[in-house]
Amino acid sequence: MDRTSKVKLVIAATALGMFGAAGAFAQDKYALRAPSGIAFSDFKGYEDWAVISSARTDEVLKVIVGNPVIVKAYKAGIPGNGRPFPEGSKLVKLQWKPKKSTEAPFAVDVPDVFSQAFVMEKNSARFPKTGGWGYALFNYETAPDKFTADPSPADCGHACHVAVKGKDYIFHPYQKR
Repeated sequence: MDRTSKVKLVIAATALGMFGAAGAFAQDKYALRAPSGIAFSDFKGYEDWAVISSARTDEVLKVIVGNPVIVKAYKAGIPGNGRPFPEGSKLVKLQWKPKKSTEAPFAVDVPDVFSQAFVMEKNSARFPKTGGWGYALFNYETAPDKFTADPSPADCGHACHVAVKGKDYIFHPYQKR
């Protein structure tokens, strides 16, 4: 092997090593755990869950997605039929800061910067003091492309959701489609 081939081989090996190291240091968001004890890994695959509803505040656009357990319950009429959601029901409220679309021929807000994933999990044994629901918030920072568990107390989400106790602590209905 001549000198030029050896240099090319060393450069290629170094580049592969650097890319491999960068990949090894990428964050595993599913390793995060909130103060409530909820692990982000409990919601693995949420990116592909069914849309339940959407919402908008002055600050954020929200899309609420649910796992197959809660979607099946919604389709069976829960909570409107007075029954509670089954154990294992999970929701994720994905939140973005909005921006005006520069492409649509009409005025419309579209998602811009992703900011948070608010999660809820029905597990009456783990969360008996909060109506059977556990809550956690995972914040997202764009620059480092990193999630962090919000330090809010474990019952923080429950304080707001008490307003809809009669609907098993869930604000959003399953939207018609």
